[in-house]
Amino acid sequence: MDTAKPTNPKSGALKALDTPHISYVDLEARVRRNHPLRAIRTIVTEALSTLEREFAALYSPIGRPSIPPEKLLRAMLLQAFYSIRSERLLMERLEYDLLFRWFVGIGVDDLAWDHSVFSKNRDRLLEGDIAAKFLSAVLAQPKVKKLLSTDHFSVDGTLIEAWASMKSVKPKDGSGEDPTDGSGEPPSEGGGRNAEADFHGQKRSNQTHASTTDPDARLYRKGRGKEAKLCFMGHGLMENRHGLLVDACLTQADGHAERVAALHMIEPYADRPRAITLGADKAYDAEDFINELRAMRVTPHVAQNTSGRRSAIDGRTTRHGGYAVSQRIRKRIEEAFGWIKMVAGQAKTKLRGRDRVGWAFTLSAAAYNLVRLPKLLAVST
Repeated sequence: MDTAKPTNPKSGALKALDTPHISYVDLEARVRRNHPLRAIRTIVTEALSTLEREFAALYSPIGRPSIPPEKLLRAMLLQAFYSIRSERLLMERLEYDLLFRWFVGIGVDDLAWDHSVFSKNRDRLLEGDIAAKFLSAVLAQPKVKKLLSTDHFSVDGTLIEAWASMKSVKPKDGSGEDPTDGSGEPPSEGGGRNAEADFHGQKRSNQTHASTTDPDARLYRKGRGKEAKLCFMGHGLMENRHGLLVDACLTQADGHAERVAALHMIEPYADRPRAITLGADKAYDAEDFINELRAMRVTPHVAQNTSGRRSAIDGRTTRHGGYAVSQRIRKRIEEAFGWIKMVAGQAKTKLRGRDRVGWAFTLSAAAYNLVRLPKLLAVST
C-alpha cells in the first residue's frame, strides 16, 4: 500500500499533522475579572459549603460514585439565570460553554452529564429540602445578612400554571372514563390523546374534578370573568430594605392559601422584642388574618378592601406614616415574581407534583436573590 510522503522530508509537514496537539485551557483565566458570575459564584460556594452534611446524608458512600449534588445545584442555577427551558438544552450548553463549566466546576476535558441525572437526583434533593436550606444559607452569610431588614416585610402570592392540560380534568367518580368527550356526545373525528373537546356549559370544580396528569394541581380563577386554569400558588416573603426574598413556598391554589402561607412565613420573625410590620395587598384584608397577625405582635400594613364591605384595617394602622411607606414598598415583590416566572421559567412549570414544583419555585427565589446581591454588596462596601 502506498504511503503518502512529504515532498520535502525536511519540512516535517506531515509529521506535524500526525502529532497529537495538547491544549491546556485555564478556565479561570477565560472568565473576565468583572464578570457578574464571579461574585455570584463566591456567594454560592460559601452557601454550599455550609450544606456539606446535608449532602453527605443524601448520598450513600457505597456503590457507583454519584454526580456531586453541589454541581447539580450550580447547573440548575445557571438554568434559571440564562432562561434555559430544559435540562437537555442545559447539558448541551454545558458541553461547549467554558463559562458554564467554570461556574459548575468541571474541567474543560470532562464530559457533560446526561440530562437524565436531574430527574434521578431531584427526589434526593427534594427529600433533604435542599432548596429551602440553600436559600437560608445564602441569606445567613454575614455580608448578606447585614443587608436585610429585620422589622419590615411584605408578602404576596402568584399563580404558577401546572404542566397539565385542561383536557386532563376528569370527574373524580370515574364517570368521565366513557368514550365521549364529556358532553355526552361521541368524540369528534381525529381523536387520540389530543382529541377535540368542548368544555362550554360544563360545571367543573375541585370538589368533583381532578387532573389525571397532575392530581395536585387545582382549578383556579384569577378574577371575575377570567378563565379557570390548572395552577399552583407560589408565595414569597420579602424584606423591605432591599427587596430580597427571605422565604418562599408553594401551595395548592385556593382562596385561603395566601393568608395561611403568610402566617407560616412571618411566624419565625414575629418572636422579637418589638413589633414588626407586614405589608400586603387587598386579598389579605380578612378579619381572621388581621387578628392572627396582631396576636403575633405583627402590625398588619394591609391594603384596605372597601369594595362593598367593611375593612379589617382601621385608623389604628392607617394613621401612621409607616403604613403608606409599606404600601409603596410592598409592590416590589412583583419584581421578584416577574423574574421568577419570566426569566427563571416558572410561569408554567415543567414539573409535576406539588413538592417538585415547590422545590423549583424556592430555588428560583434563591436565584433571584443571587442575581441582585452583587450590586447590593458592592454598594454596601
